[in-house]
Amino acid sequence: MPTTVLAPVAGTVVGLAAVPDPVFAQALVGPGTAIDPERAPGTAVAPVAGTIAKLHPHAFVVVTADGRGVLVHLGIDTVKLSGEGFETLAAEGDAVSVGDPLVRWNPADIEARGLSPVCPVVALDAAADALALAPEGPVGVGAELFVWH
Repeated sequence: MPTTVLAPVAGTVVGLAAVPDPVFAQALVGPGTAIDPERAPGTAVAPVAGTIAKLHPHAFVVVTADGRGVLVHLGIDTVKLSGEGFETLAAEGDAVSVGDPLVRWNPADIEARGLSPVCPVVALDAAADALALAPEGPVGVGAELFVWH
């Protein structure tokens, strides 16, 4: 059964190739896409319903009932911030619905620190041809980002 993955943040879909990190840009973690977020304080939300398998201030993984893991990484190299500028709003092991708030952050602050705020959204352990990606361009929170077949 296909899994529809929704945008966890608002901004512009730019694709993984535009991510300034070779691990994401070359889809080494898995296929997906990326969003260049709006430069305003906001909240990253659950892109799928499921259970939070991992929750760091700068990244999270939600696993669906059928075992599909979706990684959202808030910015590039943001692990270096040791959580500064991020506020987690949930906990590992929590059951979440699509759109539930997970992390509060401000992409403009990330950029001001010299880091890229671009957000990869990755289908973990998916085949490269398993995704039907939304086209590049503007995207709102909760809009369809890709369908995982």
